[in-house]
Amino acid sequence: MNETTASGMWDQLKGKIKQAYADLTDDDLTYAEGKEDEMWGRLKEKTGKTKDEIHKQVADM
Repeated sequence: MNETTASGMWDQLKGKIKQAYADLTDDDLTYAEGKEDEMWGRLKEKTGKTKDEIHKQVADM
């Protein structure tokens, strides 16, 4: 998988997550090198779910 394909898949996944949780913003879902922990913290705070619960829900999308 090349970087363009991965980026496209991430954009699709972000759209699905934002549909499920309307209060999430693009900033909340920004995945940048070194910022992964910050992204997970925002997701956990806004969804009220654990990292494992979020992983499972995303896998089911």
